[in-house]
Amino acid sequence: MHAIRIEEHGGPAVMRWTELPDPTPGPGEALVRLGAAGVNYMDVGARSQGTGGWAAPTVLGAEGMGYVIALGAGVTEVAVGDRVAWFYHPGSYAELLAVPVTSLVKVPDGVPDEVAGGLLIQGLTANHLSTETYPVGPGDTAVVHAAAGGVGLLLTQLVKARGGHVIGLVSREEKAAAAKEAGADHVLVHSGAGFEEQVRQLTGGRGADVVYDGGGADTFLSSQLALRPHGVHAYYGPFMGVPTLRPTDLPNSILLTYPVVHHHVPTREALLRRSGELFDLVLDGRLTQRIGGHYPLAGAARAHADLESRGTTGKLVLLP
Repeated sequence: MHAIRIEEHGGPAVMRWTELPDPTPGPGEALVRLGAAGVNYMDVGARSQGTGGWAAPTVLGAEGMGYVIALGAGVTEVAVGDRVAWFYHPGSYAELLAVPVTSLVKVPDGVPDEVAGGLLIQGLTANHLSTETYPVGPGDTAVVHAAAGGVGLLLTQLVKARGGHVIGLVSREEKAAAAKEAGADHVLVHSGAGFEEQVRQLTGGRGADVVYDGGGADTFLSSQLALRPHGVHAYYGPFMGVPTLRPTDLPNSILLTYPVVHHHVPTREALLRRSGELFDLVLDGRLTQRIGGHYPLAGAARAHADLESRGTTGKLVLLP
């Protein structure tokens, strides 16, 4: 088989299309032939700096879907021929993978391969943000950073499905249309800080109930200043920079949280339930995964370069 492997950390040029031995599924694992792999900012951090414990050499990628072609000992949860997706499995940029069945969920008929392969990491993140991090209710106003990005487009739709209003932030004017198509009530074009006054104007001076901030350190303070008293700043942008903070710096008695999506799906039962919620929303048309680019698996370096340029919209997927 072939996979995208790095021998050292660095730019996209360190990614190599490498021939490796076919994996053999061990006890509790299924051998899966890749159908589609999702590209995420965590992959960029893993490649460039080893963020998240990704030591080189390694095969990149953490998300995808595929077809079960063999089973390890004791596996009863899936069968040969099943279409399956996984939320997190290191080494997903590969033609073949031996995946623990605890990480696998069956993909319903009607959900295309490219959607299933790129839905779970960003979709479960968006689900976590809009339910457990801050349970959006009817009439709530949410500010969504990078509203034309993979998480932002899904999060906007989930907030709207729960009856909330969305003020979307995009870095370029040409991205505004995608955010509006996803349901954003207002779209502000900002490449950094300074949007808080516009948010306050749009909320009658009150401020937003929640800011979902994947924008990084540059937007950290503006996100907090855009909130109402006791509003929630959900900061999930560590790959874009981590600011320093003293508790007394927090304005308006706001609540600051760093949501980690693994806490949303700590067990297989939770993974099945939460992924099922996403698939149901896709099937009934309330959630659309916008595919922003298709790349051959061997061309994953180009996908990384495009993602880092911040010129992409929606989800990037790799196809074998």
